[in-house]
This record gives sequence, structure tokens and C-alpha cells, in this order.
Amino acid sequence: MRAALDAQLVALDEPPFDGPSSALADALVSAVLAAYERDLRPERDAARQAVRHLLDRLATEAPGRTVEVRVPPYAAVQAIAGPRHTRGTPPNVVETDGRTWIELALGRLTWAEAMAKGAVSASGARADLSGHLPLS
Repeated sequence: MRAALDAQLVALDEPPFDGPSSALADALVSAVLAAYERDLRPERDAARQAVRHLLDRLATEAPGRTVEVRVPPYAAVQAIAGPRHTRGTPPNVVETDGRTWIELALGRLTWAEAMAKGAVSASGARADLSGHLPLS
């Protein structure tokens, strides 16, 4: 994660990370978001790890296997308590891009705003993450 963060910071013309390791993941997410905000494409590994970190936080904060949240090409997780699926395509799927996922997870974009602008595809009766976002 450190290497991905430092690569992203170099791409942003910023100094390498010198904070505590406990702040590494949040610093990575911030650096990737800064790249998006500057209309730059984030470093692939940095974006993948930032998205994965936030998806893992969702799965920790809302454990379960009812909804599959996909952020291609980076990662997918199953979360939210309720009936789970075991085979085939899950009945409740949320799919979005990396930037939208980061903005949703951080509270910079609401679920309603993302849905209104078509930035999120949600299918299934339980595929509404509004009660779980932003992440704490």
C-alpha cells in the first residue's frame, strides 16, 4: 500500500508519505481522490487499493452476503445482512466506477445524487446502500 501511495503522490507532484502507518489507507484514498479532482487518471494500483480498502470497510460495517457491490475493474464484495445467495448471479447487485465509489464512501456524493445522474447501477430489492453510506 505504501508503494502505491508514494507512486500516486509522485504522479501528483507531492512529497512521499511520511505519516504513521495507521494513516496509510486514508492517505491513499485521499491521494486517489485528489487525482480524480485534478482530472487525472489515478495510478492503477493506488486506485485498486483505495477502492478495495473502502469496499472492505463496507463489508466490515455491514456484514452479510445479501448485496454484491462491484467496482470494476478493481474489486467486489458481498455485504449487508439478510438472505444470502450461493450460486449464480446474486439477486441484489450494485455496480459503479472507482471515483463514484470513493465519493459515496466518503460522503462527498449521496446515494440519491449518484442514482439520479446514473453513476450507480442497482438491481434487486435490497440494492440500496443509502443506509450504509457514507462509511464511518
